[in-house]
Amino acid sequence: MAAIMAARGQELEQDFDFFVVVDFEATCLKDARIFPQEIIEFPAVLVDGATGCIESAFRRYVRPKHHPVLTQFCRELTGIRQEDVDGGVDLGEALWLHDAWLKAATAGAGNRRSGRLAVVTWGDWDCRTMLEFECRFKGIEKPSYFDQWINLRVPFQVALGGGGRVNLQEAVRAAGLDWEGRLHCGLDDALNTARLLAEIMRRGVKMTITGSLAPLPLFEQEQQPRTSTCGGSPALAPPPFEQKQQPRTSTCGGPLVLAPPIQQQPPRTGPCDGSFPLVLAPIQQKQQQWPQPHIISPCGGSSATWYCGVATKGGMEPGAMQSGCTNWTPAMGAVSPYYLWSN
Repeated sequence: MAAIMAARGQELEQDFDFFVVVDFEATCLKDARIFPQEIIEFPAVLVDGATGCIESAFRRYVRPKHHPVLTQFCRELTGIRQEDVDGGVDLGEALWLHDAWLKAATAGAGNRRSGRLAVVTWGDWDCRTMLEFECRFKGIEKPSYFDQWINLRVPFQVALGGGGRVNLQEAVRAAGLDWEGRLHCGLDDALNTARLLAEIMRRGVKMTITGSLAPLPLFEQEQQPRTSTCGGSPALAPPPFEQKQQPRTSTCGGPLVLAPPIQQQPPRTGPCDGSFPLVLAPIQQKQQQWPQPHIISPCGGSSATWYCGVATKGGMEPGAMQSGCTNWTPAMGAVSPYYLWSN
């Protein structure tokens, strides 16, 4: 906060070459929690850190596994149709497609920039809670750049002041911008957040990381086996994965060009009066096997799966590990950050 305050009102060069704005939409119920909550729309908008211009946009619909049929409330809130998620990909493939899009979209800047990138969100829920929980819950690898982010609420309050907790639409209007598109459409929300980001940078605020996933000491050194109440050693949830990949190249030695969009989209207009491509990445064959949750045998040898995290959008944080043998029921809700389910 001190660094941001010192930068207020000055024209400063940003420390990041690119910003990737994300705004996930997830399965939901009206006036109730759903467990596990799963991402159903994965949008991202690439912003040039020097100009504030929108360079490219990405979106994939994601097929939920545990609650495959969307509720009427969810469809009406997000505008996402059942056929959208039925034709979507799983989260692991969506992450892979996003990473490929990001590498291709930033490939041209390699010779003139360091390539520093920061994820931008409105709030901490997208990266701290939703994506982190679902990846741990399902044993999915995610790129390490999602482990830290800029919560745009912080620089917004520095640039425009105001004490109360404003929502994204109110913040956009407070900055003198018109809201564009549909509220709670993930891509439209991300585009409006990107425009707000550009306006805050224009006002001289320097962007700094505001949130991160602290490393878990459990995975930084060898630990003695933990004993469950059944006398066995419970499986530990996998740590955050770092996915370091070399740039993909074509057979001619140049950067890999993504396949054309699966359908034609009208040009979207960015804050610099230019249009940018919306990439609807085609479904591709998986390039690797995503790891599965750890299986253990508590309570007389019956197999069970160790799941961890919370799945609500209500701001609950991961907490201490718990072990034991129990059958989870909907009545239990998401009261404990970690569960050990027996079959």
